[in-house]
Amino acid sequence: MTEERPWARMVDRRSVNRGDQRRAALLEALDALLREQTLEEVNVAEISRRAGVTRSAFYFYFESKAAAVLALMAELYDDASDATDLLVKAEGDPRSRIRAVITTLFDSVDRTPHTYRALLEARATSPGVRELWDAGRADFARLVAEMIERERAAGHALPGPDAAALAAVLLDLNDNAVERHALGGTAERDHHIDALTHLWITSIYGSTP
Repeated sequence: MTEERPWARMVDRRSVNRGDQRRAALLEALDALLREQTLEEVNVAEISRRAGVTRSAFYFYFESKAAAVLALMAELYDDASDATDLLVKAEGDPRSRIRAVITTLFDSVDRTPHTYRALLEARATSPGVRELWDAGRADFARLVAEMIERERAAGHALPGPDAAALAAVLLDLNDNAVERHALGGTAERDHHIDALTHLWITSIYGSTP
């Protein structure tokens, strides 16, 4: 992924530069604190102290802790973008492709579950974060809906409900499963992935293509 993702320009107060050492130090400090505390318990003064910078330096880069969490989750968002790119190309075996995309999402969360939990907390408490989340989600849904329509037009997928509505529901299923997994749900990861893959395939193609 390049630095040109539109979401990234909205997260930081300044132009995005992941190589900026002070910015990187702040995100490293936030990541360490989130391994020990919830986002609500973390405070900007402690983030800044651990990063070796002033509070004003934090606000130079980030509007709030919630915005900093979004920046910390850049890799997950980029992974989701890459996975969506793979999905919408509709190349190769649909089941393998869809399973690979869903697995990528779980892999991304499993790398840093503490930051994903903080993202869920930020989404619930920050209107700005919720707006960015919804905007990114709408963009993904649009791309999936376009893929469904192309597959239907090519005769690969069966006719069905409105493609945009179907895409939104399928992404809801992904979100809910990943959230439960991150929060310590009891279902095994592979069982979640198997079930989601089955639901995507049957919803779009009617059966295994």
